[in-house]
Amino acid sequence: MFNRTLIISVFVVASCGLAYELIIAALASYLLGDSILQFSTIIGGYLFAMGIGAHLTRYIKDEDALTRFIDIELLVGLIGGVCALLLFILFGLSSAPFRVIVYSLVFIIGTIVGMEIPLVMRVMNQYKTDFKELVSKVLTFDYMGALAVSLLFPLVLAPKLGMARSALLFGILNTLVAIFTCHVFREQLPKYKMLMIKGNIVLVALLTAFFFANDLTEKAEQHYFGDPIVYQYNSPYQRLVLTKYKDDTRLFINGNLQFSSMDEARYHEALVLPAMENVPKAEKVLILGGGDGLATREVLKYPDVKSIVLVDLDPKMTELFKTSAQLTILNDNALNNDKVTIVNEDAAKWLERQTEQYDVIIIDLPDPSNFSLGKLYSVPMYRLVKQHLTPNGVMVVQSTSPYFAPHAFGSINKTLQAADLQTLPYHAYVPSFGEWGYILANRDGNFMIPESYQVNTRYLDKETTAQMFKFPLDMSVRTDLEANHLNTQILVKYFEQDWRKATP
Repeated sequence: MFNRTLIISVFVVASCGLAYELIIAALASYLLGDSILQFSTIIGGYLFAMGIGAHLTRYIKDEDALTRFIDIELLVGLIGGVCALLLFILFGLSSAPFRVIVYSLVFIIGTIVGMEIPLVMRVMNQYKTDFKELVSKVLTFDYMGALAVSLLFPLVLAPKLGMARSALLFGILNTLVAIFTCHVFREQLPKYKMLMIKGNIVLVALLTAFFFANDLTEKAEQHYFGDPIVYQYNSPYQRLVLTKYKDDTRLFINGNLQFSSMDEARYHEALVLPAMENVPKAEKVLILGGGDGLATREVLKYPDVKSIVLVDLDPKMTELFKTSAQLTILNDNALNNDKVTIVNEDAAKWLERQTEQYDVIIIDLPDPSNFSLGKLYSVPMYRLVKQHLTPNGVMVVQSTSPYFAPHAFGSINKTLQAADLQTLPYHAYVPSFGEWGYILANRDGNFMIPESYQVNTRYLDKETTAQMFKFPLDMSVRTDLEANHLNTQILVKYFEQDWRKATP
C-alpha cells in the first residue's frame, strides 16, 4: 500500500511539475513575445533549478524525508497553483518588473519541484524497496506523468480552462497528493494533525482561487487593455480578446492590437485596394490570414471577383467574425458571402497541396514576432506563394512598420526579392499603429500607382495614394539587410530588436 501510494504520487507530481513549466513558458510567450526565446530560457532555467532542488535534499535527514515531501507538495501546490494568476495580475498592473518576476517564479518552483522525486525515492528506500525496482518504477511513472500532461495541456486544459485555472488545477492535485500521502502514512507521522490542517487550508485557498480565477484575470486584463472586455477566448493557437468603448471595437491577439474599428478602414484599404487595382477584372483572390474578414470586405467591393479563398489557422477566429452580430456589421458579413470559402489550416501546408492560381494574393498575417510566424515570411514561403500567382498576378504583404521596425520591413522586402519577385514598398498612416508598411510584389515589376479607384473608399484618394508610395528620409527602405531564410530566421531577430527600441 505504501509503495503504491508513493508511485501514484510520482505520476501526479511529474504531471504537475511539467505543467507549471509549460504554463509559465506559454504565458511568457503570450505576454513577452518571442516564443522560442521564452520557452528555451524558461525550460533551461527550470531544469537548472530542479538540479539545485535535488541537491538540497541531501541536507534533509532520512527520518524527516516523508514529512518534508508532504510539506514540499503543499508548497509547490500553493506557489505553482497561483503562478499563472499572479502573472496575469502583475502584468496588468505593471509590465516593468514582469520579466524578473517570471524568472524568479521559474527558479522557485523549479527548485521545489526538483526536491520531490529524490525524496520519494528515499522514502521508498526506507520501506526496503529493491533498488532496481525503485529506480525503474519511479522513472517510468515520472515519464508517464510528463507524457500525460504534455498532451492534455495544449489539447484540453489550455483551451478549456485557460492558463490560470489550469495552473490552479495542478496545484489542487499537488495538494491532494500531500493530503492523501499524509492520511496513508499517518501512523509514521508525528505531526500528522498539523500537516492535515495545513493541507486543508491550502486546498481551500486553491479551490477558492479556482472559483474566482476568471473574474480576477478579467479584471487584470481590463486594467491592461483599458477598455471594457466584451469577449475573450484561449484557442489552441492564441488568446483572443475583444474590447469595446463607445464606438471603438478592438481586437487583441496574445495582447497585441490587431485593429481598431475607428481606423481599420485605413489599414485594410491600403492593404487591399492598390493590389486589386493593379489587376483589372481580378476574378480569383486568395487571402492568407485576415480571419476577421475585413480584408475580404474590401475585396468584395469589386464586382468582377468570382471567388475568394481565405486561409486562417484558427477556426475560433473565423467563427467569431462569422457569427457575432456586432462583428458581422463591421466586416459587412463578408465571411458569410457565397463567394467566400474559408479554410482553417496552416497557410504554408495548405499551399503545398494546392495547384490553383490566383489573380491577387493578399498576405495579412500577424507580425513575425516568433519563429512559427517568421517561417511565413521566409524565402521558401514566398516562392511557394509565387507558384500560385497567375502570370500577371499581384501579391501584397503586410510588412510591419517601416518607421518603428525599419530592419524588419527592409528584410521582408529583401526576402520577397530573394524569392525572385519584383517589389514596390509603400506605407500608410494608421492612428492606432502609426506608420504601417506594405509591399506589392509580382513577376515583372510593372506596377501601377492608382490615381482613382473603381470602388467606394473612406480613406484612399489620388493624393493619399501618391503619398503612400513616397518614403521620407527618416523612413527610407533599407537595402543592406539579410533575407529571411528558414535556417536562420533573421527576420524575427530584426523584429524583436526594432520593437524593443521603439517600446519604452
